[in-house]
Amino acid sequence: MKDPSIRRSLTLFRAFMAEQTDPDRCYTLLAQDAADQLERQMPLHGRLVVDVGGGRGHFTEEFRRRGAQSHLFEPDLRELGARGTIPAGSVLADGYLLPLADGVADICFSSNVLEHVADPQTFLSELIRVTRPGGLIYVSFTNWLSPWGGHEWAPWHYLGAERARARYLRRTGRPAKHALGENLFTIHIGPTLRHVRARDDVSLVTARSRYWPFLAQAVTRVPGLREIATWNLLLILRRRTETAAAMTGPLRATRG
Repeated sequence: MKDPSIRRSLTLFRAFMAEQTDPDRCYTLLAQDAADQLERQMPLHGRLVVDVGGGRGHFTEEFRRRGAQSHLFEPDLRELGARGTIPAGSVLADGYLLPLADGVADICFSSNVLEHVADPQTFLSELIRVTRPGGLIYVSFTNWLSPWGGHEWAPWHYLGAERARARYLRRTGRPAKHALGENLFTIHIGPTLRHVRARDDVSLVTARSRYWPFLAQAVTRVPGLREIATWNLLLILRRRTETAAAMTGPLRATRG
């Protein structure tokens, strides 16, 4: 995947900074960008795309606009109805237990959800389960040590979550949406990459900083630095065929 432009990164950053006041613009741009990233790997037209944790439906809408058959699975009814109406074809469902058969999706998509689940490995396993052999799994997340790891109370999370939340309350007069250990969890890039690479049911297509305009893959290869500098990790995985998974498993076991 070719590194994107500085202009693209600046556009997304400016939209993100206005996310609280203009969420539709922010998530529409993000959805268009994610669809572009996917189409570098697989055409969306005619594909079945499962959007897990897609909130208000911006991603699902963009996938449909490009000719995909897309369905949104979201556990939070308030998020689903945040734009006044619930997106058509949505399902109120938990990403840990999707009401889907094995291998039905051409693409399983999850944007900025992994940091909000207590058990990311089980969540990933469920995304992989519903993806067909040869299909893609798109996962991005903001890791805890990123400058945005604390979400709305970042970057003060570096001084501790409770202190950061207290500061947010004093500054805004309202409690923060996210609470560590409740709907936001500490997730790190190194352990996530090791887990993905150790699996025998997927191969790693790309691991990169989602928003960086240059050296987007290189920064994820440097232990320590990547936990801060990556900002947001994008993983694109390909579901292995049964034969490939069966061959890879014993090899990994032999290597220890």
